[in-house]
Amino acid sequence: MAPRLFEPLRLDDLDLDNRILIAPMCQYSARAGEATDWHMMHLGQLAMSGAGLLTLEATAVSPEARITDWDLGLYSDGCERALSRVLGAIREYAPAPVCIQIAHAGRKAASDAPWAGGAQIAPDSPHGWRTEAPSAIPHGEDEVPPHALDTADLKRIRNDFVATAKRAMRLGIEAVELHGAHGYLLHQFLSPLSNRRTDAYGGSLENRMRFPLEVFDAVREVVPAGKPVWMRVSATDWVEDGWSLDETVAFAQALKAHGAAAIHVSSGGLSNQQKIALGPGYQVPFAERIKAETGLATIAVGLITEPRQAEEILTAGRADAISLARAMLYDPRWPWHAAAELGAQVRAPKQYWRCQPRALKDLFKDTQFGQR
Repeated sequence: MAPRLFEPLRLDDLDLDNRILIAPMCQYSARAGEATDWHMMHLGQLAMSGAGLLTLEATAVSPEARITDWDLGLYSDGCERALSRVLGAIREYAPAPVCIQIAHAGRKAASDAPWAGGAQIAPDSPHGWRTEAPSAIPHGEDEVPPHALDTADLKRIRNDFVATAKRAMRLGIEAVELHGAHGYLLHQFLSPLSNRRTDAYGGSLENRMRFPLEVFDAVREVVPAGKPVWMRVSATDWVEDGWSLDETVAFAQALKAHGAAAIHVSSGGLSNQQKIALGPGYQVPFAERIKAETGLATIAVGLITEPRQAEEILTAGRADAISLARAMLYDPRWPWHAAAELGAQVRAPKQYWRCQPRALKDLFKDTQFGQR
């Protein structure tokens, strides 16, 4: 019997070989939103990892939606051509299905790259622009307040999400994740700390959920039936009177009713006042409660670094899949090593079969040719 981590997972009509998902990880290495050779190298090595699903980094729906001027986008023909080149190379040699995380940074846009400090760049400076958000409340006290979105703006942004989803479908991408976490636009609508609107999109929980659910519905409508769509959420702001786990459970129930195939459970990112209790698997209890109360396929993430730790989370029924980010950057062959440790098999390009240790002669399998 295969370890739970290496059991197949079905999300709508998409079958995954195992329950290891590569999380979206921004690279801040695009040019005018277009993927570069860095993405070819970065995504190429991750696609060969044996993980069940490869998720592209947060992909902006417009130039203004980017976290930084160097973020990946899918809002123009140039963006589509560049990403097509990268995905074409990956698909020729690696079997992993691809998910795209579609995103709008809201008030956290127009920032510098993390290795340059990550501060907001002034709207009149190179690489900067005026940000937009549910309310004119800046992320940091010293930042320029964002433009408060009006009804016409909301329609424009919904249309931007739809246009990006359509481009993703033309590229043959197998799944869509909407970014509703880490203090970006959809999360900004959910949290009472960033949403002070007095119209139908602010105030009550139902109103604060309205725009994220409208965006979800609009994207779900243009993604073919059977291709899964879900959302990544922050389960808590880690700030008093902010977005809470109770509200996240209610939102997850609403997403399920609207046709979400899963939910990807992270936390934080909305406020500089957050106080996060870090530790191994520190976000797993959030995923566990959401899974228990909604029955929605649940993806756990956050300081999950060891194969047996991941296996224990799944066998205990605390989540349905494990999402890895930093651990995959540190060890791009993490799924190989997890399979070796847990006594499972993993897909690998036949060009690499010769590295298989003699003691693990049944470790590798291949999409077309079967087990070696």
